[in-house]
Amino acid sequence: MVPPGHSGPETASSPPGPVSLPGTEKAFPGPTGNVPSPAVFVTSPEKVVISHRSFSESDKPSPESTELPVDWSIKTRLLFTSSQPFTWADHLKAQEEAQGVVQHCRATEVTLPQSIQDPKLCTELRCAFQQSLVYWLHPAFPWLSLFPRMGADRKMSAKTSPWSNDESLQRILMSDWSVSFTSLYNLLKTKLCPYFYVCTYQFTILFRASGLAGNDVITALMSPTTRGIREAMKNEGIEFSLPLVKESGHEKKKASGTSLGHGEEQAISDEDEEESFSWLEEMGVQDKIKKPDILSIKLRKEKHEVQMDHRPESVVLVKGTNTFTLLNFLINCKSLIATSGPQAGLPPTLLSPIAFRGATMQMLKARSVNVKTQVVSGYKDQFSLEITGPVMPHSLHAMTMLLGSSQSGSFSAGLYTHEPTAVFNICPPVDKVLGKETVREELANCGLHPKTLDQLSQTPVLGKSSLRNVEMSDYLYNWRS
Repeated sequence: MVPPGHSGPETASSPPGPVSLPGTEKAFPGPTGNVPSPAVFVTSPEKVVISHRSFSESDKPSPESTELPVDWSIKTRLLFTSSQPFTWADHLKAQEEAQGVVQHCRATEVTLPQSIQDPKLCTELRCAFQQSLVYWLHPAFPWLSLFPRMGADRKMSAKTSPWSNDESLQRILMSDWSVSFTSLYNLLKTKLCPYFYVCTYQFTILFRASGLAGNDVITALMSPTTRGIREAMKNEGIEFSLPLVKESGHEKKKASGTSLGHGEEQAISDEDEEESFSWLEEMGVQDKIKKPDILSIKLRKEKHEVQMDHRPESVVLVKGTNTFTLLNFLINCKSLIATSGPQAGLPPTLLSPIAFRGATMQMLKARSVNVKTQVVSGYKDQFSLEITGPVMPHSLHAMTMLLGSSQSGSFSAGLYTHEPTAVFNICPPVDKVLGKETVREELANCGLHPKTLDQLSQTPVLGKSSLRNVEMSDYLYNWRS
C-alpha cells in the first residue's frame, strides 16, 4: 500500500553524498550517528560490494514490529538493499509516470498485494512508486538546490543569484513567499495539509496539524534557536516552551540519577537562590541575610541561556493560536533572510507533501544498482535502490510499505538524516490525545494514505535521535536510531 499525495499545492553535519561513480572505489558514507553501517564499494557500472560490520551492544536492534516508529526528521538519502532486484523502479514508461503524478494529485489510495510475484511487470507498483516520489517546494530555481539551507553556503557560493544586490527583486520574492507561506498555514489550519517545513539558513520549523504526533492543536517545533530570536518572539507576544530545558530540570535529573553538567548546575543554583530569598522575605528576615547582587544572578541566567543556543536543547514549541502569531512574526522578521553571503535575499524553503499556492512539483531522485555482499565464502548478489532529496515522513512510510510488497517482505535500509531536524522527534507534554478514528475522520482530506495518517498520529518515541537503519524480514521490522 502506498500513501498518496494531494492536489492543491539544515545542517550540523553535511549529508552523505550520492553513490560513487564507477572506478572511484570509494565507500558509500554510512548513516550519520554512531550506528555502524555496511561499507559499500562500487566495482563496476552496475555492481557494488557491501562489507557488513557487527553492531556494538549499544546498537541492539529494536523488538520486531509490524510498524516503524514515526520519524519527523527530514532524510537527505535512503539506501535500500535487498536480495531481489529493484529493476522494476527503472525506466518507467511515459504512461506510468503520468499515472503516478495523477494519482498523487488526486490523492488516490493505492492498495498493493502483500507480495508481488513479478514487480517489473506490475504497472500498479511502478505508478505507485512514481506517486511516492512527489513533493512540493517554494521557491524553486532550477540552478539552485534549496534543501538543505543550513550550512549550504559553500554549495551555493558558485551559483548566480540575481537578487543578491537587487532590493526591489528581494521584496518581490519575499512578497511571493509570504503568500505561499500563508496559503500553507491556511491549508494546515483547515486540515487539508498534514504538516510542512520552513527551512531557513539559521533554523528549521515543523508545523503539524491538529491530531498529529498526539496533539489536539496545531503545533510548531523550531530548532535550533538563539536567545535573540527567543527574546524577539517574547516581545511579539508569542507564548512558547522549551521542552528539553524542562526535561532537564533539577528534580527530574535527581530522579533519573543523571549527573548534571556545570551549566545546568549553575542554572539550578540560581533558581534555588531566588526561591530561598523569596522564602526569607516571607519570613521577614531577608534584611539580615547577605543577598547576592541581582545583576550577577541575571548575568548567570543569561549565560546559561546563551550556552544552549544553536543546540538541540534550544528547540522551541509553539502551540495553538500562537502558531498564527508565529507566522506573522516570521513574515515580518528581517533576520529570517541572510543579508550577505550566497543566500543573501533568498526566502526560506517551504517543503510540503501537498500542493499550495506558488508551489512547484518536484520529484525525489531514484536509481537502482546491482550490488555484491561480502560473506564468509565470498560474495553474493544483492541489489540496491538509492533515493535522494528531501525525504519527508510520509514519503519514508510510503517507500517502506511499497518495498514490503515488491521485495517480498525482506529488505534493509540506511537512512541519512538532516541532523538539525532529528530533534523534531521529541515528545513534549500533551494536553489531550485524540483517538485514531477521530484523527482519521478529521484529517480524511489531508492527502495521506490512512495507514500513513495512523503512523503520523502516533506519539513520537525517538527523542532527539532518528531512524538510521531499518531492516524488514518476513514483513517484520527491526530498526536502530
